[in-house]
Amino acid sequence: MTPTAQGGSVWLARADLARLLDALRSRGYRPLGPRLRDGVIVYDELESAEQLPAGWTDEQAPGHYRLRRREDDRLFGFVVGPHSWKRFLHVPEVTLAATAGGGRWQSADSPALEKLAFIGVRACEMAAIRIQDRVLTGGPFVDPHYRTRRESVLFVGVNCTEPGGTCFCASMNTGPRHREGHDLVLTEMAGGFVAQAATPPGRELLEQLGLSAATSEVSSAAGEAVEAAAVRMGRKLATDGLAMLLKTNLEHPFWDEVAARCLSCANCTMACPTCFCSTVEETSDLSGPTASRVRKWDSCFNADFARVHGGNFRPAVRDRYRQWMTHKLSSWFDQFGTSGCVGCGRCITWCPVGIDLTEGAARIRQAPMQGHEEEEAKIRRGLELLAPHSVGVSTAAPAGCLEDCSMVPARARVVSTGYDTADTFTMRLELEDQTARGRYRFRPGQFNMLSLPGIGECAISICSSPLNQVQIGHTVRAVGSVTRALQALKPGAAIGLRGPFGSSWPVEECEDADLILVAGGIGLAPLRPVLCQVMANRASFGHVRLLYGARSPEDMLYARDLLAWSSDRAGLEVQVTVDTAGPDWTGHVGVVTTLFKHITLQPQRTVAMVCGPEVMMRFTVRELLRLGVPPVAILVSMERNMKCAVGFCGHCQYGPHFVCKDGPVFRYPQVERTLWKEGI
Repeated sequence: MTPTAQGGSVWLARADLARLLDALRSRGYRPLGPRLRDGVIVYDELESAEQLPAGWTDEQAPGHYRLRRREDDRLFGFVVGPHSWKRFLHVPEVTLAATAGGGRWQSADSPALEKLAFIGVRACEMAAIRIQDRVLTGGPFVDPHYRTRRESVLFVGVNCTEPGGTCFCASMNTGPRHREGHDLVLTEMAGGFVAQAATPPGRELLEQLGLSAATSEVSSAAGEAVEAAAVRMGRKLATDGLAMLLKTNLEHPFWDEVAARCLSCANCTMACPTCFCSTVEETSDLSGPTASRVRKWDSCFNADFARVHGGNFRPAVRDRYRQWMTHKLSSWFDQFGTSGCVGCGRCITWCPVGIDLTEGAARIRQAPMQGHEEEEAKIRRGLELLAPHSVGVSTAAPAGCLEDCSMVPARARVVSTGYDTADTFTMRLELEDQTARGRYRFRPGQFNMLSLPGIGECAISICSSPLNQVQIGHTVRAVGSVTRALQALKPGAAIGLRGPFGSSWPVEECEDADLILVAGGIGLAPLRPVLCQVMANRASFGHVRLLYGARSPEDMLYARDLLAWSSDRAGLEVQVTVDTAGPDWTGHVGVVTTLFKHITLQPQRTVAMVCGPEVMMRFTVRELLRLGVPPVAILVSMERNMKCAVGFCGHCQYGPHFVCKDGPVFRYPQVERTLWKEGI
């Protein structure tokens, strides 16, 4: 039995590395590995072992990277460069879908099943790939482009024996020794490598080379070299309690201090091996009949990343840096069960002004804000309140969703369209395909992604009754290029539809309870399906009250519905107010929260559903809490920049949540610590 078959280490002489690459090619793999180019070490195709950066090492410090010659000719005597293996798996640009004549979307061709061999993968980088596996293949939706590439890779890892000046993988428990995910791993010693296989493909490779067992002395020396590297890291990060520490210090002075230096250039996110944010662009040819949908890398540091029609949720650099760091080291745990940082140090090295997140975390730990213990207690109380409830916690793709994550819309037709206000219209759609029509099922509060080839796509709440799943209604305010293009559509026009997505109002759970629905402006649209469902089964609910506020009488939605709901036979209490009005208006004037002075509640049997501008929802929640409504019985519908709807683009990140997957409907304790803070 060979040493490899016995699971032991073998000695791979330096000359045998060329044979290893030949063996990989004979098995159909294309070897990729580190190469010297333009003054840095990057990952690229290896045509021969001679292209490895023999005798080079890297000097890394905050904002500093230089290559210099080593005193020996080791092949892996450096740490990591500006590129990560992410560029071959979650590629910087990929065509998701395209249209032919007639505007019908078709899935872009899947990438050819090319077998790749990654040579020289560090332990921290292998940990980063496992993290991206969780993000892009471990949830309710799977990215088929990533999965196809990921399944065809063989990993040849290298244990680090010389850490860099910005490395802190030992703090993150991701290195310097490989633990899992690799097929075989090498530890470089003088004259060669101690090699060990971890998977059947790795064992087959080493057996093909016919290598001898490594001596116990050499194996021990290799292990000691790796262990020594673990205590010589250039940086350290104390991770104990760090996630909660960041949650409770969202207003710490550090965020202003770091913003004074940060250029918001996105270098850190582009170099990071785990960042996955992206955007989707649609382009059409000059003649018009064809269009393509292309996904590209994006960054939460970009100024427009959190922009929606009403403004920018993170307008300041402090907001964007806080979002990045708290997501990486804190809320990533909530979403994926692990840290989003592997300690590779790239974000420190490639920051032009040398910002060091390990120093930032230490700064907050040394001088946390006053009252952060009380904030932590509040968070824990919120989690305890939420424990029996599941609304807003996404564990599977929404029932009835047409989405297969290829980002290819189903084709629908406009049945009818009509104006509600001067700039707001309601359109009803019907899916063309009978099979899709049979699968599609939405719940109150969910949304669809509506698109037009070559123009773009946007998230629009469903406003129609859940009792009619064939004709799907959307109330749209024409404020941007996509919504204005939707406004121009006539009955019979084709439109793309993906959905339904997101969490929903828990109408079935509210039977026998009193309901209070509070809406501001177009926020009445996501609540309309609730009212339709309640009206269809009115006897199953207690007292039902609608409080609705609009900017002016001319801006009120659903005038006919409001009259019908206000009638005595409807069994609803409806109160309406406007911010401003002319002399002909005889109703209430004032913001919607002023209506609370006219009502009484039985708070312990009341469920509140709130949708509207964020500032309006804050004050509404305050009134409801003042009246004694339990926090878990208060539900709010949040808005963020929902671009992909499946949690892959990062644009709708909101604290520990993706609004597209975990929302838009949240119970108040889920968003309590973020709802009251600006720039989240």
